[in-house]
Amino acid sequence: MQIASNSGSDAPTLFGIALASRAFLAPMSGVTDIVMRRLAARHGAGLVVSEMVASDEFVRGSEEARIRAEGAGVSPHVVQLAGCDPHWLGEAARLAEANGAAIVDINMGCPAKKVTGGWAGSALMRDLDHAIGLVEATVAAVNIPVTVKMRLGWDDASRNAPELARRAVSSGASMITVHGRTRQQFYKGSADWAAIAAVRAEGDFPLVANGDIHDIDDARSCLAGSGADFVMVGRAALGRPWLAGAIGAELAGRPEPQLSVAQKHSIAREHYEGLLSLMGTAHGVRHARKHLAAYADEAVASGCVPDPDRRRVLLTSDEPGNVLEALSVLFSPECGRVAA
Repeated sequence: MQIASNSGSDAPTLFGIALASRAFLAPMSGVTDIVMRRLAARHGAGLVVSEMVASDEFVRGSEEARIRAEGAGVSPHVVQLAGCDPHWLGEAARLAEANGAAIVDINMGCPAKKVTGGWAGSALMRDLDHAIGLVEATVAAVNIPVTVKMRLGWDDASRNAPELARRAVSSGASMITVHGRTRQQFYKGSADWAAIAAVRAEGDFPLVANGDIHDIDDARSCLAGSGADFVMVGRAALGRPWLAGAIGAELAGRPEPQLSVAQKHSIAREHYEGLLSLMGTAHGVRHARKHLAAYADEAVASGCVPDPDRRRVLLTSDEPGNVLEALSVLFSPECGRVAA
């Protein structure tokens, strides 16, 4: 297994790459834009993975795919590719490597109907021979590690993650990530971390456990129950790009960094302004709204009492100046009195 010093206070390494921690940021469509990934990496996430990138669109030069695969300012840069055609996956992996990716991940876990309807994402768990053909084509196309992210299976009657993981590793995959739900669960119920242990039993390869990691207690329970080497933080990091790093610090025996309200405001502002720069104002203001809503919730969790009118401006205004002013008020130490 290509992991070293992944316990105690020593920094972990993976594929010879030094990592900041054992807690990773999950790939999430519409969420893990390059700005969020830079922020998460800066605050100690061990790996940050791009949004899912459609392989054929990426190769054909789609601007949206290019933005999703952007990696400037992130090291190591990990690009997650989706698709069901070995030619396009291989070509997309080549392009990602040429553009600086250190690792390529194949998406075999996305449950969205628009993805599975095209026999990509978690639909690949319904045809393991085809899934393995995609792994082989991608591995053959590049000189960097290829990893695979999957679910437990399509449904409870076909929990075949152990078989897929074993075959993927035999075909050249360097690491496996498992979300502890089936595709048919989508995000309902609770992640079954113990079920990931069956994947662990298939071999001594790097294994990442994903699903319902909200804090250090979850991370420790997940690692203990699954036997995984790393944890991957998903939706809980929305509005808290520092979360994976904070969990990683505690896993290494260091205290969780305590961010002030002012520091959280600075992160939220950097994220918003970064999205405007990345996508342009017209697209950026709309894309940012899910992030701004989560940052507003974090302001409440930090002790602020937001003004409903300011929150409305934050989530509806197309004028960046008004949004930034509302954000400042929501994260102000005086926000409770402003709202009163």
